[in-house]
Amino acid sequence: MLIQLAILGLLVALLPLTVVWASKDANKFRKLAWVTLFLTFDLIMFGAFTRLTDSGLGCPDWPGCYGHANPVAAHGQISAAEAAMPHGPVTVAKAWIEMIHRYLAMAVGVLIVAMMIVAWMRWFRSGRRIRLPVPVLPTLLLGFVCLQGAFGAWTVTLKLQPVIVTTHLLLGMALLGLLTWMAASQSPHAPVDAPGARLRLAAAIGLAVLVMQIALGGWVSTNYAALACADYPLCHGALVPQMDYEHGFTLWRQLGMTAGGDYLPFDALTAIHWTHRTFALVVVAFLGWLGHKAMRTDGLRKTGHALLGMAVLQFLLGVATVFLNWPLAIAVLHNGGAALLVVLTVMLNYKTNLSAGTQPVKAASSAYPA
Repeated sequence: MLIQLAILGLLVALLPLTVVWASKDANKFRKLAWVTLFLTFDLIMFGAFTRLTDSGLGCPDWPGCYGHANPVAAHGQISAAEAAMPHGPVTVAKAWIEMIHRYLAMAVGVLIVAMMIVAWMRWFRSGRRIRLPVPVLPTLLLGFVCLQGAFGAWTVTLKLQPVIVTTHLLLGMALLGLLTWMAASQSPHAPVDAPGARLRLAAAIGLAVLVMQIALGGWVSTNYAALACADYPLCHGALVPQMDYEHGFTLWRQLGMTAGGDYLPFDALTAIHWTHRTFALVVVAFLGWLGHKAMRTDGLRKTGHALLGMAVLQFLLGVATVFLNWPLAIAVLHNGGAALLVVLTVMLNYKTNLSAGTQPVKAASSAYPA
């Protein structure tokens, strides 16, 4: 079964690898970095779809599905589980959603392994070793994807425990951020006016507050608290509704339960939802200001425009999720918006750090020559 899964992962990775090989870009390593970034973004989007369709336990074991490499071979067990619980977590559709998510994850792992191998081989073969960066980041990426895989397994074996699922989401976003930095380091950039230490600090703070908001959003999603407040800007008709923070933000507990084993009170879900939507105002205001500042700096204007626009769009998607009673498409787009904000804030951090002394050398596109 493990061999079959490995073959499936390689087959899924074959398409993006073919895109890299057929590319006219002279720097194949750079192309590989951007293609891996794109596929990781797709994986995060599909992971959101998996979570939001309640398909995380579509195959209740790991890494296969009832001990098989695909839902076709496990059709008998899946059908029996669906017949026993027609509205339960295991259905044929959910099994396929979960396994496709795993196949995509394996493909990303294959691409990252390929990137690390290429980076180290070319570093060792180069006669300019001292001038080449040691491939630490590609190696770190492999460690991250292995850790992410472990949390993916625990997500299933620990039955969607909220802290595990939220950590799985955060690690996915961290992987996306690291790949963004990797891809940016391989690409030429327009000259950046020195923005000063304040803008570099603001960019770092922007990334930090965004990560906090994504963690809160993950906590909302993994606790199924998206509709705990059905109105906006009020919640249950009040600016500050009745809330239970003690149970809502107890991290180590089972899904839908308190740490003591009782059912999670609705006031706890309200606390989770209200905190996420309230902190969103802080995040949008700060990222909007940060985008505006970047727009006034040569070399950062496009990134600043994109960051400002995406922050506003993400806020509107969040509000629409409440007003439209949590439509699946908008909820998935809201997760995708968070991923795009990670890409943009990491890119802004990279560019502001370039202006601090590391020039976007043309060698940035040839640090690992083709």
